[in-house]
Amino acid sequence: MADYQTIRAGISGDRAAEIDQGLKAHMNKVYGTMSIGMLITAAAAWAIANLAVTADPTGATMALREGQYLTGLGEVLYTTPLRWVVMFAPLAFIMFGWGALMRRGSAQAVSLGFFVFAAVMGVSMSSIFLVFTSYSIVQTFLVTAIAFAGLSLWGYTTKKDLSGMGTFLIMGVIGLIVAMIINIFLASPAMMFAISAIGILIFAGLTAFYTQEIKATYVAHAAHGDQEWLDKAAIDGSLSLYISFLNMFQFLLMFMGQQE
Repeated sequence: MADYQTIRAGISGDRAAEIDQGLKAHMNKVYGTMSIGMLITAAAAWAIANLAVTADPTGATMALREGQYLTGLGEVLYTTPLRWVVMFAPLAFIMFGWGALMRRGSAQAVSLGFFVFAAVMGVSMSSIFLVFTSYSIVQTFLVTAIAFAGLSLWGYTTKKDLSGMGTFLIMGVIGLIVAMIINIFLASPAMMFAISAIGILIFAGLTAFYTQEIKATYVAHAAHGDQEWLDKAAIDGSLSLYISFLNMFQFLLMFMGQQE
C-alpha cells in the first residue's frame, strides 16, 4: 500500500490543498455512511427482537424464560433451520455479492446494497437482545465506540505502513471463521473464550489498517478525478470499518455482557 506522505510529496500547490480538502470530505463520508449503517442495524435488531418476544403467553409458541415467550416469528427465526440462513446470509453477501456489486453497480446501487446489508445484519444480531441485558449491550457498545475511535485515529495519523499487518490479520479472520464454524458443533466454552479474545485483537488491528488503507487509496486515485469510483470506494471503506466495529462489539459482548 502506498504511503500517504510519499504520494502527496509529488503534488504541490493548489492541487495538494484540493486533495487535502477532498480527503477530509471523503473520510467524513466514510464515517457518516458507516454511522447510518450502524443505526439501521441497531433499529433492525431491536425491532425484530421485540417482534420475536412477548410477555403474553396467549398465542406464544414456546417459553423463553419466566415471563417471556417466543412468538411465531421468534420460533421461525431462532429455532428452525432458517436461523442458519439468517446467521450466514451477511457472510455470504460479503464473500459472493459485494465484489460484483462494486465492479458493476453504480455508486447509488452500492450505497443501497450496504444499507440492505446493514438491515440484514440487524436481523442476524437480534438474538443478542434475547441473551444479554439492554444495559450491558449499551455499555459494551460505548466501550467499542471509544476503542474504535482511538484505533481509527491511530490508523489515520500513523506514518507506519500497516499493509503487512493487514495481510496477516485478514488471514487470521479466515482462521477465525473456520474456528467459529467448528465450535458451532463442539459448543466448547473454552474455545469460544479463545475465539473472542483473538477476535478482539484481530478486528482492533483491522480497524487501524482499514483506516490507513482508505486514506491512501483516496490520495492515490484522487488525481484521476473519477468521482463515481471514489464514491463507491467511500462506501466500500464504510463497510470495512462497519464490519470491524461490529465484530469488536460482538466479541467484547462475550466478555462484558451480562446475561438475562
